[in-house]
Amino acid sequence: MSWIQKLYETYEQCKGNEPPGSVPLMPISHTPQQAHIEITLDVAGNFKGAKIVPKEETIIPATEKSAGRAGAVCAPHALCDKLHYCAKDYPNFGGKKLPFFNEYERQLSAWCNSVFSHPKARAILAYVSNNGVVADLVRERIIHIGTDGKLLTRWGSEDDTPEIFRLLTAKDGERDQGDAFIRWHVREGNNPCSAVWEDNSLQDAWGLFDASIKDTKGVCIVTGELDASLAVNHPKRIRHAGDGAKLISANDDTGYTFRGRFTDKTGQQACGVSYAVTQKAHNALRWLIGRQAYRSGSNFVVVTWSVAGKPVPDPFKDSRSLILGSGEPPAEAAQTEQLDVGDVGQAFAIRLRKAIAGYGAKLSPTEDIVVMGLDSATPGRMAITFYRELKGSDFLNRVQRWHEQYAWQQNFGKDSKFVGAPAPRDIAEAAFATRMGDSGELRIDEKLLKTTIERILPCIVDGRDLPRDLVDSVSRRTCNRIGLKYWEWEKRLGIACALFRGYYTEREYQMTLEIDRTSRDYLYGRLLAIAENIENFALTKAEKNRETTAARLMQRFSDRPYSTWRNIELALTPYKSRLRSSEMGAGFLVKRGKLLDEVLCAFQHDDFINDRTLSGEFLLGYHCQRQALHPPKSGKTEVPASDDNSTNTDN
Repeated sequence: MSWIQKLYETYEQCKGNEPPGSVPLMPISHTPQQAHIEITLDVAGNFKGAKIVPKEETIIPATEKSAGRAGAVCAPHALCDKLHYCAKDYPNFGGKKLPFFNEYERQLSAWCNSVFSHPKARAILAYVSNNGVVADLVRERIIHIGTDGKLLTRWGSEDDTPEIFRLLTAKDGERDQGDAFIRWHVREGNNPCSAVWEDNSLQDAWGLFDASIKDTKGVCIVTGELDASLAVNHPKRIRHAGDGAKLISANDDTGYTFRGRFTDKTGQQACGVSYAVTQKAHNALRWLIGRQAYRSGSNFVVVTWSVAGKPVPDPFKDSRSLILGSGEPPAEAAQTEQLDVGDVGQAFAIRLRKAIAGYGAKLSPTEDIVVMGLDSATPGRMAITFYRELKGSDFLNRVQRWHEQYAWQQNFGKDSKFVGAPAPRDIAEAAFATRMGDSGELRIDEKLLKTTIERILPCIVDGRDLPRDLVDSVSRRTCNRIGLKYWEWEKRLGIACALFRGYYTEREYQMTLEIDRTSRDYLYGRLLAIAENIENFALTKAEKNRETTAARLMQRFSDRPYSTWRNIELALTPYKSRLRSSEMGAGFLVKRGKLLDEVLCAFQHDDFINDRTLSGEFLLGYHCQRQALHPPKSGKTEVPASDDNSTNTDN
């Protein structure tokens, strides 16, 4: 249960110290709800007006039971609630729901008669006890009745449908106006805050009253308090307002439920958590998820945070987003982007270290960092699928290691070219995305995406190696260029190179062309890039736009390189003949021929005639050779000695 301890500590340290502009932490004994109607009263409880509320979340006072109510359970909230709770005259207008006004009034009266009473609560009690809420709302044309004086459940015309019918959820084609949720404005002469959900004094008063009526006492395993008021129902609505799954639940006392030696139905014998602790912990988790969680679908979330509330790097971002998120000016990032190829990624390494150092300046080495993953297979139960506690220095070192180890030249589109590691989602899409839907966009199944993210997360947080099948899958799919747009394939190529380089760290691959590397697969990749460059040059001079033979045969080349190379080489013959007819083409061809000879001569023994399948290493050789033949226009990248003048002839 250390997770609840860390969340409780987070709440204690962050409450009142929330970052500027962020949503404040929710007080205990409160819950989020979507209100539909707003009623304004004066301090004496007189009706002053009402209006429809647009879709927005309202933080309302709630009891332990009402915060987790579902179905037809009678559990009134403290002040703001549905119409069939708040309106004394609801049955008079033919309401179909069970009226729970008596329970609502009884609870509100108990609060108003206690030492924790509040003027706004007394005003609301005076109004609902002596006035007709439904009658006032009908008069204000907020809710609507038929000719028989009963609340309508359908509206005949769609053209002039009232707002309340648009906001309520339909059930079997009907919208019950008794489900309309009401929040209150109370005008006090000496209090400029009239909204009950924004009044801190009212929130504190309700919290004290709610704590005073708890009758379940026991040991809290989080704080160690021996006579704490224990929670019986733990909060839900953790990931979003409609989330019904709970992290702690023990209400299944029927059927095949094994409880071992425990004899109680509440679960208190197994685990006791005080009401204040569980409220604060769940409020902190809800706040963190809303601010900085990674989401996949509606159920799977992973949140990373510092217990002290200090900023931490997001492990789910790519290197570009991580560096820019650390506060580096975009202009500086763009300026250094072009330098990364020629200096073997040194500029990227410097920028990454600066970014990590920026976080390290705010985080002490012993700061507690938590990474927590949540998922649910059923609507009512939630599981912690991943949990790690790390010190600040360890976490930053592992994030830095991930981005350095899996760094490569990435091309995610015209405006997103960078050197660094791809994001976990990009890796999953490169490995498994397929064409889906009418638009034909590359998409990945949500379950497969979630599973892949769960496999990648320990590689970042724990420093484990990537699963071999992911590396191989991306490499194989990169070889198949058919059906991919140019930018889609470029993105996949950069990711494949990054994963292969990071997986085989002992080989010490560089992010620039290694002329001295003579491994078979690397050299075959260089050959493919040179052949593609020759054909591309010829097609450009002829003003023709079509795929090269090397591009079309790339997958076959990766399976049978020696036999396929002969086909590619023969396909170059007419292009070579055409290039020899011009002075520029002849000079270009001489240089490329010299480069081809150098690569062919670098093969060891019988490696060249070996026709076994190529590994992902050939993609590194292909990519690096292609980059060397197409250096950045800034001219700051050093051109290999074997092709010293190609910059001026091949653009």
